[in-house]
Amino acid sequence: MDLQSIKNRFGIIGNSPALNHALNTAVQVAGTDLTVLIVGESGVGKEVFSQIIHSLSARKHNSFIAVNCGAIPEGTIDSELFGHEKGSFTGAVDSRKGYFETVSGGTIFMDEIGEMPLGTQARLLRVLETGEFIRVGSSKVQKTDVRVIAATNRELLEFTQKGRFREDLYYRLSTVPIRVPSLRDRKEDILLLFRKFAVDFAERYKTAPVQLDEEAKQMLIHYPWPGNVRELKNIAEQISVLSPNPQITGKEMRAFLPEKKENRFPVLAAGHTPQGEFANEREILYKLFFDMKKDVTELKKMFLEILQNPSLAGTAANYTKESILNDFTTIPDNQAPVIPAGSVAGSHPNLLSVTPSNPHPVLLSNDEIQQHEEIEESLNIMDKEKELIIKALKKHKGKRKDASMDLGISERTLYRKLKEYDIDE
Repeated sequence: MDLQSIKNRFGIIGNSPALNHALNTAVQVAGTDLTVLIVGESGVGKEVFSQIIHSLSARKHNSFIAVNCGAIPEGTIDSELFGHEKGSFTGAVDSRKGYFETVSGGTIFMDEIGEMPLGTQARLLRVLETGEFIRVGSSKVQKTDVRVIAATNRELLEFTQKGRFREDLYYRLSTVPIRVPSLRDRKEDILLLFRKFAVDFAERYKTAPVQLDEEAKQMLIHYPWPGNVRELKNIAEQISVLSPNPQITGKEMRAFLPEKKENRFPVLAAGHTPQGEFANEREILYKLFFDMKKDVTELKKMFLEILQNPSLAGTAANYTKESILNDFTTIPDNQAPVIPAGSVAGSHPNLLSVTPSNPHPVLLSNDEIQQHEEIEESLNIMDKEKELIIKALKKHKGKRKDASMDLGISERTLYRKLKEYDIDE
């Protein structure tokens, strides 16, 4: 079967080289029993690739099941995958077969594999290595013949470095990796996809297909599409339903596209790849806070040294005006510098005196200076994480689903964190 026939059969739109390469890899590996790891952002269509591999394999007449590992609670995922015996845990009123038993001879697609608990990862590794598993609450070893296709929107190799994913399981899963490109990496396909979605929704809602002017087309092409194909489809449906006329201008398109939020997170220098402990945004942010605290501490020490040695007052005044204040705002030469509350000077009102008649900070005498005491703030990541979880739960009135979405983690992960930190809801 050629590539175009596969695209037509599974509704895949696009001709970008990255997409074609991913499809070719899926076709080539389909006829084998090799384990496949599909990598790609949320919304790029990873499940479609798993269906292609299964439908072109020798297992195509047997069962295919898709399992979202991030949606199954940690306490029940072993039972779901491997089954359980009667009375093995509270609520186990009957014996139950797991997916690896019921789908034997077929294919299991395991989405969000990076969210799988470590204990379950060990069980999965045994299935992949030996084809054996044990039901929860049983001691009998059973055999299964299942092909595993895994998918993730995370970088599992980084998870292995942090101890969140087994390294041996990672290399066992990624026998054949397939990377599905994001929509912003296949810009040439954006207008093709939009046109297909617009025609489909026009037929569904009995309206005329929307048409885009050149400005609207360019806006679609240059929008970053964080939600990928899924987001593009939603936008096409919104326009088809809500637009008063079928001809869409750039101004009208701007009303449907979400506003781009300015990224205020620290950016790594060109040529540097995030590694190790600073591999994600949250940890980079913690490092930034730590560096800022360190700088503030050094400034406090410097002022204390100057106060003990008045001969350095002139240097201190220049440094205060030209260096510290410029970090906060640009100050015209004819105005007095304003030191924000909570800054080094703002937190010590007796340290500096600034008035409109005297725009330069004036050091007070040592007798007027209160004793300086440095207060160390906790920078423990676990404390900060616990604090964020408590704030999210209060914000959403104890609703775990909304709180987990706000925190950017799965509901199962939030449940585990609540137990880990002993947080009372």
